[in-house]
Amino acid sequence: MILVTGASKGLGLAICERLIANEVPVFGIARNVEHLGFPSMAADVSSFEQLSDVVKHLKKNKIPVNGLINAAGIASMNLALTTPSSTVSRIVNTNLIGTIYACQSFTPLLIRHGSGVIINFSTIAVALGLKGESVYLASKAGVEAFTKSFAKEVADFDIRVNCIAPGPIKTDLIKGIPENKIEAIVNQQVIKKKFKVEDVCDLIEMLLDKRSSSLSGEIFHVGGV
Repeated sequence: MILVTGASKGLGLAICERLIANEVPVFGIARNVEHLGFPSMAADVSSFEQLSDVVKHLKKNKIPVNGLINAAGIASMNLALTTPSSTVSRIVNTNLIGTIYACQSFTPLLIRHGSGVIINFSTIAVALGLKGESVYLASKAGVEAFTKSFAKEVADFDIRVNCIAPGPIKTDLIKGIPENKIEAIVNQQVIKKKFKVEDVCDLIEMLLDKRSSSLSGEIFHVGGV
């Protein structure tokens, strides 16, 4: 079973749908899961207590877990000096702390399984150091640093941890960002185009596969830097 956070919409939902289409069992985690047609449970990744409830549910129902994809995330493009403190907390709590909490909560299930794969999410904007995204980038840079260190911590359990840092993808995450700002990001990539969720799903399939068993602690930039 592959756990996917942020499974209710956008990239997280697309990942679930791709895995299900390939007959890979999926368990979705999101704040609202009532509309999902696959096994799921409501939880906010920024709440360790709510994630603990998910763990209890998985254990009670003896659901084996061999993968975790941390797709839950929020974005905000704003200068640091004009970003409300509430927005700072929400971004950091969801993107960074949520990723850490999910790994803390669910990795023991992967250890119990005997092996596993964890995939976290950053953004290509971290490597590009884009103006006007400092708080968002700080949260995602933290995810990258956590990925590199955590990969070493769990390597002895045959668990691989990698991070995908895509360029702009057509999802709800960027729908409020002006097109000229999106183009500015694209023009700094090696491959100067906007990507589709399918491109990210292709990479996820590769990282979940045993053929990528030598890859861990890596940051994969979709678009190139």
